[in-house]
Parts: sequence; C-alpha cells; structure tokens
Amino acid sequence: MTHPFRPNSSALLLIDHQVGTMQLVKNLPLEQVRTMTLALARAAKILQMPVILTSSQEERIQGPLMPELAEILPDAFEARVRRAGIVNAWTDAQFVAAVEATGRKDLIMAGITTDVCLVFPSISAVEQGYRVQAVMDASGSPFELSEDMSRRRMQDAGVVLTATNTMIAELAQDWSSTEGSQLIELLFTSVLPPVSHAG
Repeated sequence: MTHPFRPNSSALLLIDHQVGTMQLVKNLPLEQVRTMTLALARAAKILQMPVILTSSQEERIQGPLMPELAEILPDAFEARVRRAGIVNAWTDAQFVAAVEATGRKDLIMAGITTDVCLVFPSISAVEQGYRVQAVMDASGSPFELSEDMSRRRMQDAGVVLTATNTMIAELAQDWSSTEGSQLIELLFTSVLPPVSHAG
C-alpha cells in the first residue's frame, strides 16, 4: 500500500457484530474480538471518522448489534443499515448509499463472520475502486479452515489484512498530537497486553 490510511480519507464499516452471530466466532477468543471491535469504534469516535454499522435479520437468531456500539456511536447505531437478509452487504443499496455518502474511498472493515459477512463486501468494494483494509482481530469465523480460505481470497482480490493496533497506529500518525495521545491511551488500556512498571 503506497499511501497510508488517514482519518480524513477513511470510514469504518462494522458488519453484523450481532450478539447471536458473535457466538459463532471460534478461531479467536470471543472477548478479544469484542474488545477489538469496540476499540475500533472508540478510535473512529476520537478521530471523528464516519462509521457505518449494518446488521442482518436482528429479529432472528443473529440478534441485535452489540449494545456497547449504541453507547459509543449513538448516531451511527441509530442510522444502522438493517438488511433483510442479503448476505453480501455491498449488494444492499442502502448500505452502498451510506458508504457513498461518507465521500471516503479508504474503507476499514470488520465483520462477523469473516467467512460470510466480511469476505464478500470487502472484495466487492475493492472491485468498485475502494481501498480496503480488513481488521482481522475484530472479525472471526466458526472454523479455522473457512477463516484461512477467506483471508486468502481477500488478499488475492487486493484487500489488505491488518489488526486493530496496527490500524490505529496507522491512523494516529503522531502520538504527541491531541488525537494521538487519546489513541495511545486507548491502545494501552483496551488493546495491548498489560505493561508493568517494575524497575
């Protein structure tokens, strides 16, 4: 990737982080995926980046979106795209319209599950001329095999795979800035392993 993602050119897309669907994640500890998802949401709020939330069939076994997202991003939560059952969110006209309305061409995506809800829209977005980074520790699959195949498929299509701490650092640019200092605090309190001050 020649040009790093910047807050003024990027949007965060969180796809189907629903309380029922989240329980399908088995390739990573579920609590880790929850933590990273919420860290991305908080980072986007700090950086005043547009966020698109979407869900599928909330009234069924998939359940509602994680309630913490409503607390962190109340406006995005209220405006979430509630899909009737379309698998590839990128083929949902409302979802694409919401993305286009941001005016951003760099998309940071995470989805539950990787092997169904993330793989297809991330590839579709690249095909439509967007630059996409998929945050893999804020996503997950029921099976290691399907996760691995989806990662390969996304990479082959031009999706850049990343992790939450890497993504936040890329967006931060400078830890000494006002936003950077908030982001590094977020990393040390929510994302990174504990650091001891023994000496």
